[in-house]
Amino acid sequence: MSIPSVIRYLIILAVTLVTGCASVTSNKSAKLQFNDSLSSTAQRSRVELIVLHYTASNSISSKLTLTQKDVSAHYLVTDDDPPIVYRIVPESQSAWHAGDSSWYGRTYLNSSSIGIEVVHPGWVRNTNGNAGIPYPREQINVVTKLVQDIAARHKVPPENIVGHSDIAPSRKQDPGPAFPWKELAQSGLGRWFDENKAIQLEGEFKKKGVPDTKWFQAQLKRVGYNVPENGQLDSSTKAVIAAFQQHYRPSQVSGLPDAETAARLSALPTTGTNFR
Repeated sequence: MSIPSVIRYLIILAVTLVTGCASVTSNKSAKLQFNDSLSSTAQRSRVELIVLHYTASNSISSKLTLTQKDVSAHYLVTDDDPPIVYRIVPESQSAWHAGDSSWYGRTYLNSSSIGIEVVHPGWVRNTNGNAGIPYPREQINVVTKLVQDIAARHKVPPENIVGHSDIAPSRKQDPGPAFPWKELAQSGLGRWFDENKAIQLEGEFKKKGVPDTKWFQAQLKRVGYNVPENGQLDSSTKAVIAAFQQHYRPSQVSGLPDAETAARLSALPTTGTNFR
């Protein structure tokens, strides 16, 4: 390249740099443009659990609470005929529904879960098998479709479809023993125990005796619950046993160890990694 050519090249380069700097300076307020042609394989949905609640109030009160108070959920399913599904919080955002919670060692689950509130008057704790007011058939059909859709899109495993009482047993008892967990599990939405195995084990436990508290604590931890491991039948352990019974033995929510509860707990499978 001759000297005049070099000089011309340097002049052009200098002008280009000055123009470029001027362009950057003058376009500070311009909208940032993104190129979406690249996508990493190292990513996943933030949603790892689906948590079901009841509102313990009617539709009108539920709408007010979930939109105007310091609590929220992603969805509200009413008890209208037909039920209405309100999408209150985008799934990309965290809703304030789980609170102080734990599942398989993961805590404060708002940021990793989808919360579904179901309009229902609630349940009064008792030990005589009264499960409270049944959920309307059409409402459960809608809830099932909603959970199915969310689980499929976010690849939520069955063991991570839970109730508020499962993840916060010392504070909460929703969605209560009237919620049809077995029916959802039969649709692939949630976990259920091997009923034939449970019948066999119950007979064995009745003959040999009910396992001690330490056994119950270890088994409850195995299937996801946050439970003390002190071998003591304290209030926290009773609350976790009651939560398990609400989900898997709703005919009697005593919070106390017994052969039937031990059998169903033993017959509940240990599943994969639970959190991806």
